Amino acid sequence: MAPLSGKVCIVTGATRGIGKGIALQLAEKGAKVYITGRTLDPPKDSSIGGSLRDTAREIEARGGTCIPVQCDHSNDKDIEQLFETVKRENDGRLDILVNNAYSAVNAIFSSMGKPFYEQPTSMWDTVNNVGLRNHYICSVLASRLMVPRKQGLIVNISSAGGLRYLFNAAYGIGKEACDRMAADCGFELRKQNVAFVSLWPGAVGTETVLDKFGGGAADTIDSENVPQRYQDKKKMLELFQKGETPEFAGQCIAALASDPDVMPMSGKILTTFDLGQKYGLQDAPGHAPMDMRSIKLGLLQGGYTWIAALTPGFVRVPKWLLSLGGNKF
Repeated sequence: MAPLSGKVCIVTGATRGIGKGIALQLAEKGAKVYITGRTLDPPKDSSIGGSLRDTAREIEARGGTCIPVQCDHSNDKDIEQLFETVKRENDGRLDILVNNAYSAVNAIFSSMGKPFYEQPTSMWDTVNNVGLRNHYICSVLASRLMVPRKQGLIVNISSAGGLRYLFNAAYGIGKEACDRMAADCGFELRKQNVAFVSLWPGAVGTETVLDKFGGGAADTIDSENVPQRYQDKKKMLELFQKGETPEFAGQCIAALASDPDVMPMSGKILTTFDLGQKYGLQDAPGHAPMDMRSIKLGLLQGGYTWIAALTPGFVRVPKWLLSLGGNKF
């Protein structure tokens, strides 16, 4: 029997990228997966494509069960209707919620290098309405289904941008809030046996990111507001091309959902690299999750190649020391 057979899941923002990869993996492992997004049919004017029907067809081609639900995650009524549908069609059952919906990628890339005070004030809502506020609303509605059954898993897709500066101010604020949401909501859900975690993927070669860094790959972003390691677009393209596939995060979430001892991890930040090590997961050939705690990798990204060559790959930054990188005290 498939490890997630009988499970009911919601994956928000699953038309492409990490959301699509997660939906593919959960369905392949036997779950009934509801996928959401604003685009039901493939757009005719997009070079990277992506739609709910595309994802659903790919899931069904693998033998999985998928229910596409067109949903604008900036519209509370759409969100409420989504959860009512899942409740009605599954006798109140929901086992896994993955908060992945995000609508700010284009805005972030277009404003790269501009300080927050030179960006329109609407940048906050562009980044954090769907990417943060919606995650909270979905988590509230999911918990109302999970708590009565005393089981469930909620996952916020976040990033290391919640620890150190990355892309822009609104992005980092939103990602740290996603991490704190998992911690505080996880604290309140612990007695109800419902787990809530924040997941940090590494560099993921999504269609959108490869398209953005691939356009004029030889260019350099010259700005004091962008960390040096992110300025060379050619190097960034190579990093994402060799990084995780969009489905690796899905493997990690499927493993978490299958783990009877998941509760000790609730309320914490988890990385795809660590989960891959814990559960013995393998990404597609030629791709590898990024170890954010690797000292060797940090030295390489900082340009200290000769020191990196002398540093063993297994030497890692302790988690307590990594947390100090937030520089808040």
